[in-house]
Amino acid sequence: MGKLFGTDGIRGLVGQDLSPQLAFRAGLAAGEILANKEKSGKRGQVVLGRDTRISGPMLASALASGLAAMGLDVIDLGVIPTPGVAYLVRKYQADLGVVISASHNPYPYNGIKFFSSQGYKLDDRIEEQMEALILDPDWEGNFAPVEDLGQIQVSHQGKKDYEAYLLSLLEGADLSQLKIALDLGNGALYHIAKEVLTKAGAQLEVIHQEPNGLNINDACGSTSPKEIQDLVLKTGADMGFSFDGDADRIIAVDEKGRQVDGDHILAICARQLKDQGLLAGDGLVGTVMTNIGLDRYLEDLGLKIIKAKVGDRYVLEEMLAGGYVLGGEQSGHIIFLNNNTTGDGLATGLHLIKVALEYKESLGQLNDLMVSYPQVLVNAQVANHKKQAYLDNETIKEAIKALEDKFGKTGRVVIRPSGTEPLVRVMIEGQDQEMLEKEARRLADLIEKELS
Repeated sequence: MGKLFGTDGIRGLVGQDLSPQLAFRAGLAAGEILANKEKSGKRGQVVLGRDTRISGPMLASALASGLAAMGLDVIDLGVIPTPGVAYLVRKYQADLGVVISASHNPYPYNGIKFFSSQGYKLDDRIEEQMEALILDPDWEGNFAPVEDLGQIQVSHQGKKDYEAYLLSLLEGADLSQLKIALDLGNGALYHIAKEVLTKAGAQLEVIHQEPNGLNINDACGSTSPKEIQDLVLKTGADMGFSFDGDADRIIAVDEKGRQVDGDHILAICARQLKDQGLLAGDGLVGTVMTNIGLDRYLEDLGLKIIKAKVGDRYVLEEMLAGGYVLGGEQSGHIIFLNNNTTGDGLATGLHLIKVALEYKESLGQLNDLMVSYPQVLVNAQVANHKKQAYLDNETIKEAIKALEDKFGKTGRVVIRPSGTEPLVRVMIEGQDQEMLEKEARRLADLIEKELS
């Protein structure tokens, strides 16, 4: 991967790694490489959305200016979840979709995510081409003639169309007897989730629904699950949903206040799709971080699991390659390929509601279908340019090998660099929680020491 693009587009601290100038050049490069300006004789069209960060309007304006300079019309959707853009780029038959968001990161960060006309995140080859142009000091962009400059138009219809799609997922379901708790993380879903679930008849208990540009993901949302757990228990809700800043992931909570993470969601939905004869390939796609408990549960159902690299883009690649319709990550990125091309937090929550109603089971009963093995994740703080260096460090490699030998078949060790932060993540899975925590911390400390 190059200097700009990580596992989820361009991301960094605003004013340092990500500036209006960079966003403008990203718009120029996207127009040069991605948008087909000759499509059927029509002008190229881009749909643009953002989350609630204070830097969002600034960066969106800069990027839209770059796109318009290349002769592309921009539909500015305003604040809308990332999966909303992925859905609308296909519905509107646009050339490109762009989201200004840093997902689960705090407000000083922001990012730029691109979607193709098919609603898929870009592959590495295209990102490398864009990056080369953005970083080339001699490239200034092939501006369109003045009479062919693109137009930038604000649209409120996009939110309505996305809401209609979400409601269609609940067709035939009666939510009038359900109380649902929501932690909206002061993010992009704050104005849509309530609208959809209220129209569907559910009773709602809602927190963190007043974004001010600075409070997105601030001790709330999917990275702070205790908030939604406490709300469910306090209000006696049947279930709770918590979302990250751009709402492409979900952490669900059952009526007992227990988390229902992405692995358990995959287990729940795999059974339903299998029973309906809709689980193509008799399996699904997870990641190397997927809990081994999901492997065991799927084996009992006669299903298989394919392990992708961490990152929903890599999950999607494996799904497309193998013809699978269900895939996701433990973090709550779940892809239902028959519905959308990327993870959608609220859509996933709606699927859980439908499964619970269909089987006449509580979310707690569904949560118990799969038994998770103890799993510990510890982050090693390292310089961003050293995240890959552990692969070549003999001391670290020997420590990993010794730990793998110690566990044998009763556990596993997964080491990977973060795609968005200056971290190396150490995940250890096994049977003894106390021992796992001790070994994970020891290995993380060694990585920090060796790569300091």
